[in-house]
Amino acid sequence: MIMIPFLIGIPVLLAVLFPFIRQEKIRGYVVYAGAGIIMFATIVFIVVWLTDGAQTWALYPSTEWADHLIAAGDIFLMCLIVYMGIKYRRVLPILLSVVQTVLMLYIEATTEVTEGPHMGVDWMTVLMCIIIAVIGGFICIYTVGYMKGYHNHHKEVKDRQPFFFSMLFLFLGAMFGLVLSQNLIWMYFFWEVTSVISFLMIGYTRTEEAVNNSFCALWMNLLGGLGFAMAIAWMAAVEGTVQLLDVCSVGGELPLICLALAGLTKSAQLPFSTWLVGAMVAPTPSSALLHSATMVKAGVYLLLRISPAFAGTTTGVIVSSIGGFTFIAASMMAIAQNDGKKVLAFSTISNLGLIVGCAGIGVEETVWAAIFLMIFHSVSKSMLFQSVGATENTLGSRDIEDMHGLIVRVPKLAYIMGIGIAGMYLAPFGMLISKWVALKAFVDSGNFILVLFIAYGSATTMFYWTKWLAKLLCYHIPRETVKDVTCRDEYVSMFFHAASMLLLCLFLPFVAVGVVNPIVRELFGNSTDVLSMSVLTTMAVMLVSIFIVPVVMFFISRMSHRELVPIYMNGVNEGDNRYFTNSYGKKEHLYLSNWYLRFEFGRRHLRIPSIILATALLVIGFCIVIGGAI
Repeated sequence: MIMIPFLIGIPVLLAVLFPFIRQEKIRGYVVYAGAGIIMFATIVFIVVWLTDGAQTWALYPSTEWADHLIAAGDIFLMCLIVYMGIKYRRVLPILLSVVQTVLMLYIEATTEVTEGPHMGVDWMTVLMCIIIAVIGGFICIYTVGYMKGYHNHHKEVKDRQPFFFSMLFLFLGAMFGLVLSQNLIWMYFFWEVTSVISFLMIGYTRTEEAVNNSFCALWMNLLGGLGFAMAIAWMAAVEGTVQLLDVCSVGGELPLICLALAGLTKSAQLPFSTWLVGAMVAPTPSSALLHSATMVKAGVYLLLRISPAFAGTTTGVIVSSIGGFTFIAASMMAIAQNDGKKVLAFSTISNLGLIVGCAGIGVEETVWAAIFLMIFHSVSKSMLFQSVGATENTLGSRDIEDMHGLIVRVPKLAYIMGIGIAGMYLAPFGMLISKWVALKAFVDSGNFILVLFIAYGSATTMFYWTKWLAKLLCYHIPRETVKDVTCRDEYVSMFFHAASMLLLCLFLPFVAVGVVNPIVRELFGNSTDVLSMSVLTTMAVMLVSIFIVPVVMFFISRMSHRELVPIYMNGVNEGDNRYFTNSYGKKEHLYLSNWYLRFEFGRRHLRIPSIILATALLVIGFCIVIGGAI
C-alpha cells in the first residue's frame, strides 16, 4: 500500500529540509504544514483500512532492494556511533554498536529465512499510528512557540532549532516504521534509529551533564538493541524465520527473553531507568515526545506484541516482576522530587512499569488494562510535560514549590496541568480504571506479590500527585504579577491534549469496545468485556464526573478578587497571610512547603538497592532460560 511509504517518507523529507530553513517564521509554517499533513495522511490511511473491512494486512513480502537499504542504514548508524564515541572517548557504546551490527550483517548474509511480510497493519498498529501522528504532531506544533521562550530563558545554550526540528520529524518517521514493521530486521533498524535520535536530542545543550546523560541513554538502549539482534539471530538460525508473529507461535524462551531485554531497556525499566531521568536535561518537547508519549511506548509496544507468549513462562515471571517492582520503586522515588520534570520522569517510569507488569502476565485482562494505560498515559503525560515547560518559561522555574497558587497567577496553565494530574490518578479518568482492572487481573492470577506492588505503588502515586495538585490550587493574593509568556502554538497543543483527555474519559466505553477489545481479540483470538457496567450507565457517570476538576479549578481561580481573611501570625500581618513584621521590625516570610521525605524515599537511598535487586532478578532469569535452552 502506497500510504505506508508516505507515512514514513514525509517526516523524513521534512527532517532533511529543516537545516536549510533559517528563517524562524517560515520554519514555523513548515512545522504546522508538516504536522497537519502527517495527521491528515494518518486519518486517510486509517479510513482506507477501515473501509477495507479492518482486516489484518500483510504487505511487501519481497523487497530485496529495501533490505539492502536497511543494511546500509545499520552501517551508517554504527559509523555515527563510533564517530561520536571516539569524539567523546566513550568505549562501551562503540563496542555494543559494532558487535550487534556485525551480528546482524552476518545473519543477513549467511542465513536463509522463510519469506514473509515485511510490514503489516492491524488494530494495534492503527492505535500506535494515531498516538504517533496526533500526539507527536501537536508536540511539534507546541515546539514552535516553546523553543522561542526556551532560548530567551537559556541564553547560554546555542540556538540549534533547525537540528531540533529535524530530529523531531525524523523520530516520527522512525516510529511509523517501527510499529508498521512485521519483519524483525526492519523493526530492529527503526528501533536503533529511535535510540540514536534520543541520544542526539538529550545532548542538545552540549553541556557536560547533557553529554554524560546522552551517552548513558545510548549505551543502555544499545544493550537492548544487542538483545534484539540476538533474538533475530536465534530465530533466523534455529527457526528459519524473522517474523515478529512467529516469536509467539514457534515457542522458545531464549529469543523471547532477548526481546524482553530490548523492551525493558527502551521502556526504562529497572535496572535501566537511569537514562530516562537523565534525559530530562533536554528541552521539554524532547521529554514530551521521545521520553514520555512515544519513544518509551516502543518498548511496551514490543512487549504487548509478544505478551501471549509470556503466559506461564519464566520470561513472563521475570518481566512481570521487574515491571511491578519498577512501578512501586519509581513511585516511591517520585515522592522525594520537587523538580516538576523529575516527578514526571519517575512517574513515567512507574506507569510504564505497570504496563510492563501487565504484559508479563500475558492474559487478556492484563493486556486490556495495559493498552488502556498506554493510551491515557500518552495523552496525559505529554500534556503535563508541555505545561511544565510552559510554566518554566513563564515563572523561570519548574520547582513545584514555585507553582504555589498557580491557579490564581496563571489560570490557563493551572487548568491544563490540573487536568493532566487528575487524569493520572483520580476517578473517573481511565488511568484509575485501568489500574483497577490490572489489580483484579493480578488477584485472579494468584500473584500476590504483584498485588502488593500495585496496591502500595498506587498509594505512593496518590501521595505525590496530591501534593502537586494541592500546590496548584492554593489560594493566595500574589504580591507580584506574573506575565504569561506562553505562545499560542503551545496553548493550541495543550488545549487539544486537555480536550482529548476529557473526551477519552467520556467515551471510554466506546474506546474499549471499538479499539481495545479488537486488539485483545487479535492477540488472543478472543476477548471478554472487562467493563461490567452498561455503556449508557458508564457514560452517565463519566459525563458528570469529568467536569468536577475543571469546574472546581475555575471557581478557585475566580476567588482572586475576594478579600483574604487575615490569620494570626507571629507579628504584624502584612495583609496577604504570607509576610509579617516580627518584634525586631524585620519582614519575615511565612510559607507552606510540601513534605518530600527525602531521607526515606530519596533517590540517593533507593536507586542503588533497586538497581541491584532488578539486575539480580534479570541475571537469574537469563541464567534459567539459557540453562533450559542448552
